[in-house]
Amino acid sequence: MSTTHFGFQTVDEREKARRVRGVFDSVASRYDVMNDLMSMGMHRVWKHYTVTVADVRPGHQVLDIAGGTGDLALAFAKRVGPTGQVVHTDINEAMLRTGRDRLLDLGVVLPTVVCDAEHLPFPDQHFDRVSVAFGLRNMTHKDRALREMCRVLKPGGKLLVLEFSKVAQPLEKAYDWYSFNILPQLGRWVARDEASYRYLAESIRMHPGQDELRDLMKQNGFGHVDIHNLSAGIVALHVGIRC
Repeated sequence: MSTTHFGFQTVDEREKARRVRGVFDSVASRYDVMNDLMSMGMHRVWKHYTVTVADVRPGHQVLDIAGGTGDLALAFAKRVGPTGQVVHTDINEAMLRTGRDRLLDLGVVLPTVVCDAEHLPFPDQHFDRVSVAFGLRNMTHKDRALREMCRVLKPGGKLLVLEFSKVAQPLEKAYDWYSFNILPQLGRWVARDEASYRYLAESIRMHPGQDELRDLMKQNGFGHVDIHNLSAGIVALHVGIRC
């Protein structure tokens, strides 16, 4: 039996996707509110920075993986114009439905696809940009997912991975206290789900750090990878260029 981690637990790797799906089924309706509370609104700044670095232009084809409630997809859609296209995807149907409905309420209609990042249903060398924000750490086989993202990118295209990372050491103890004491309580009070936000804190600690993720991206098709540490490394944006 092959195993992997689900937070700090060791589970059959076939179980991880089901458990992650259960987490996001539980929190989908309160996801945006919780993001604002637990990051004190900073997630909007991190995503804005990602969109700026992506340098999406009119006519570009953009794939947003683990797009959830649609923040990045909406921002990219404003930039590709009528000659481009943004595809909004997520493995979790409840999150994707929440995002699709939000986009429709804003008058934005995008292709919306439930799909697994480890098996993307798109042709080779199709997209100019691929983004994944706060989703890579939940994937069972990150190497497979990165290879798939590389496959669907055009040569010279960019992958943007926005993810929680390793915080600067002087802040580590305070950040750990906040993560394991405040976050689960916020989850209990606001989303009525303490366990999912405890999993969030644990999954961040199990995710590769900045240098490890850069190396993993290089091993899976990306010739050059830049690291942008944000908020003292609480979050990092990795930008990979497809060979």
